[in-house]
Amino acid sequence: MTIDLILDTAERVFTDHCNKEIRDSAESGSIDDQKGLFPEGLWTVIQDTGLHQVGGRESGTTLADAFRMIRLAGKFAVPLPYPEILISNRFVTGQGLTTVAEGVIAPWARRAERVVTDDGQLVDEFDVVEGANLAGEPRDEVVFENSKSIELPPNFRAIMAMTRVAAMSGALEKLLELTIDYVGERKQFGRPISGFQAVQHNVARMAGEVAASTRASDAAIEALDTDRFVIQVSAAKVRVGEAAGVVAEIAHQAHGAMGFTHEHELHHYTRRLWAWRDEYGHEKEWQQLIGRQVVAVGADRAWELISDCAH
Repeated sequence: MTIDLILDTAERVFTDHCNKEIRDSAESGSIDDQKGLFPEGLWTVIQDTGLHQVGGRESGTTLADAFRMIRLAGKFAVPLPYPEILISNRFVTGQGLTTVAEGVIAPWARRAERVVTDDGQLVDEFDVVEGANLAGEPRDEVVFENSKSIELPPNFRAIMAMTRVAAMSGALEKLLELTIDYVGERKQFGRPISGFQAVQHNVARMAGEVAASTRASDAAIEALDTDRFVIQVSAAKVRVGEAAGVVAEIAHQAHGAMGFTHEHELHHYTRRLWAWRDEYGHEKEWQQLIGRQVVAVGADRAWELISDCAH
């Protein structure tokens, strides 16, 4: 089965089993109606269809395929620790839901059987201090005394940063679709607002940002098995993060007051973009890495570095 067929299957599953109601129920926080309920039904369907194994070493798929799946999940704002599930299944064997912690903060640790820390520790006995990110996605502190050291790739942080790049690029695609649909339907002065030049300009700007983000994400995925991977991820995290700010702002402008209501699904994507932008390094961290790399190769090889990354 090719990755295209798997993605088609996943799109049908997400369309049928991942709706606004499920995303709302999964949100965790201090607001009374934020329940923090794990979507067991969606998780069961994903396991039944084998979508939790994409990218696994024995699945016949690759890590690059896992990133493409994460992009699709980002487009549906899937309320699961799906990137962590796919990445942990790639590098750790075992049964049950495994999540990955950045430091000691892990998505859905309250529901996980095991936690892999980004510094190479496997934890199967732990306590949890529940928390959430800006989007209301569970981000729990993992408290433990004992762990087992495991071998992770030296570029594991870049791999996890790439999960956010992929998810964000998918969410950006969805924001563009939502905005195009809305401005085509919303009428002002007797005609759709998509007919106004200012709106057309903003939507075109959105489309450019989304296209650039998709290309940056693709370039990092294509560099996965090369020595350019880390710097490509750095460039992608920076570019997609910048696009997230621009696209979210325009999307809310285009939707007007409707886009700020809880009843509309726009916030499921914009808040995730703002939250994911900070996870596994904000743009500044990755900009500094690029800067150090340029300094390290020297002025004579700076263009060579840039042109290699443009391939």
